[in-house]
Amino acid sequence: MGSLEGKVIIVTGASEGIGARLAAVMQSRGAHLCLTARSEAKLSSLAAPADLIVPGDLTLESVRSAIVSKTVERWGRVDVLINNAGRGSYYTASTTPLDEARALFELNFFAPSDLTRLALPHLRETHGTVVNVSSIAGQVSLPWLSVYSASKFALAAMTSAQRTELRRDGVHVMGVFPGYVNTDFQAHANGPKPPARVLQGKRFAVSVEDCADAILHGIAHRKRTVVTPRKGWLLVWANWFFPSLVESQLERVLNG
Repeated sequence: MGSLEGKVIIVTGASEGIGARLAAVMQSRGAHLCLTARSEAKLSSLAAPADLIVPGDLTLESVRSAIVSKTVERWGRVDVLINNAGRGSYYTASTTPLDEARALFELNFFAPSDLTRLALPHLRETHGTVVNVSSIAGQVSLPWLSVYSASKFALAAMTSAQRTELRRDGVHVMGVFPGYVNTDFQAHANGPKPPARVLQGKRFAVSVEDCADAILHGIAHRKRTVVTPRKGWLLVWANWFFPSLVESQLERVLNG
């Protein structure tokens, strides 16, 4: 999928951050966009006149159904589904309230999984693409983001299973694993204040522009996996081959 001209693309979590940047770039490349997030005002402020906006809570099945049905009603097809919506939680593994854990999984895992299920009949017709935006925390469990990490690991596992299952149908599935991105993630995350060294890490965050460019490059070249920034692979590889060392370093960050 080299060109986005005329492609019909659904973007969740499109009102700010990575989703908003993706929308802006794809608008400039001639894509037909369905943009969804909870804030109708924010969506309206960034949507182009030809875009479709479907505001609502993605954890509700009625909203997920409306996203797909309204997109197909408008354009008759779906070429790309970008499951970008999500949020964090700074509770530790032993302090996360059960309601918080369930709410996080509803948004970060169950919502994208079900939205993919709903969009699949149309993606099969177009030999389309599913993009699941996980996190580097979906490859390396971060103790100050324990349930968030668990939800993103779950999404990564689902992504791999979907890719295996859907390849024969011509549907491509790509996993995206951003590191620290310069967004309002911390402001939206529930729970206690994260460790000071985590807050300081924002100085080294990748920009939303670079993250969006990496995702669009991955879509164009039907990449299996996108890690952004690319140096994030070093942490992933270290965790594969030296897990005890990585855990000890993360423990130092957690405990200051």
